[in-house]
Formats: sequence, structure tokens, C-alpha cells
Amino acid sequence: MKTVLLAIVLFSPLALLGQSAFDGTWRVDLDTGQISRSHQYLLRDGVYHCESCVPRIEVQADGQDHSISGSPYADTMSAKVVNDHTVDFVSKKGGKVVATRKETVSEDGNTLTTEWKFETGGSPGSGETISTRSGPAPAGANKISGSWKEQKDESASDSIVTFTLKSTVDGLSMSDLMGDSYTAKFDGKDYASKGDPGITTVSLTKVDANTIVETDKRDGKIIYVTEMKVSADGKTMAIRTEDKLHGASEKHTANKQ
Repeated sequence: MKTVLLAIVLFSPLALLGQSAFDGTWRVDLDTGQISRSHQYLLRDGVYHCESCVPRIEVQADGQDHSISGSPYADTMSAKVVNDHTVDFVSKKGGKVVATRKETVSEDGNTLTTEWKFETGGSPGSGETISTRSGPAPAGANKISGSWKEQKDESASDSIVTFTLKSTVDGLSMSDLMGDSYTAKFDGKDYASKGDPGITTVSLTKVDANTIVETDKRDGKIIYVTEMKVSADGKTMAIRTEDKLHGASEKHTANKQ
């Protein structure tokens, strides 16, 4: 699974003509995260539902692979109940494992810890996200069920939080350890994005010398809009992303390495 954090990292700022404030390698500081994202799950009577997923997911929670449709990342998912407060998930595409996820609820039922891993072709990514319950637990359901609000990304691998930017004559190129990349001009037009199957094009608009807006699309539909602003001293970058697909938003600060 890919949360809005992955969009911030994979599709970052641009550069001006020649060397710019954006050039270099950047690392996102997870402690600066401000997240507005919710999840709704239901696991009851042997069936798992992800109501907040786009597209919505419904599979038997029997540990077997079941077909899912509409996702660019996976075509099957399995859900295995470990106990009444822990569930393991495996997503595959073309029979190959592309992501795993473990959802564990605290004994008091109010905190959800999500341990996740995925692979997109380059270095794999992994991390841990903490959420708190934002609505009552459904009766007779596994404890992962209910509404959850993300609080923070407890950890993320370097491949997730590190990216490199390089100026081109009239735009910027981006690359990261996961095999994602793009080269785009500052003309607001769509350019091909490589690596992430969920993003097909990227467009860049320069607001001023230190501020860029990036728009990521999937087959013409806007998925993410990200504003990136480098500080006057060139040492930090404020990144603000709107997740149009899930109606969520996220803010982080990245530090130049």
C-alpha cells in the first residue's frame, strides 16, 4: 500500500534554469509530519471490507488470494486473521508479491499500528504508521474494524524519504531509490512519470524562485497536487500535498543532505 507520504517523496520539486535551490538530495523529516487522513475497515463474519480504499475492497478473510479490480498496484489480495486484534495482508500483481501489511490494535482497542512493506522495482520500501480510533468499534467485529485517523509515520525506510533533484535547461528531473523518475518542464504540461504504476504523468508550475507546484495524474485524472517551497537559506523544503483521490492532505519538511 501506498499512503500520501509516498506521493510527496516520489514526485518532488523543480529547478530553475541551471543550478537552483531545489538541486540536490533531500530527506523528509517524519517528525514534522501533519497528516489529515482517515481509514474505515470492517472485518466481520469472515469478510474484510476496506470502505476508504479507492476502489473499495471486499475479500474473504481466509488467507487465500482473492481478485481485486481497479487498482494499478495489485490484482489480488489475501487477508489472514492472526487473532481478534491482528490481521495480515498480502497484495500481489501477476502472481508476484508487491506489498504486505500487518494491522495490530492495542489491548485497549484505541491505537492501530500498521507495519507495511512494498516493492516497485528498485529498492523496497517499508515503514510503520500509527492511527487512533475516531469512531466506535462495530459490534461483533475484529478489533481492526472501525474508523481510524492517522497520527504519524513512526518510521520509513531511506528509500521512501530520500529523493534527488537535478535542474535541466527549462525544468527539473527527479529520481529515487525505488526506481521512480521524471523529467518535466516548467510549462504546466503533462510529462511521463516512470516507476510508480499509480502515476502516469507529472506537470510542473513555477510560482517563484523558491516555490513549485506539482500535479500528478493517472490517465488524465488528478491524483495529487503538491506545493514545494525551499527556505531562504536553501536548507529546508516545506512540502504540502493534497491527495485528491482519498480527500486527504499531508505536510512535511525535507532537509537538504
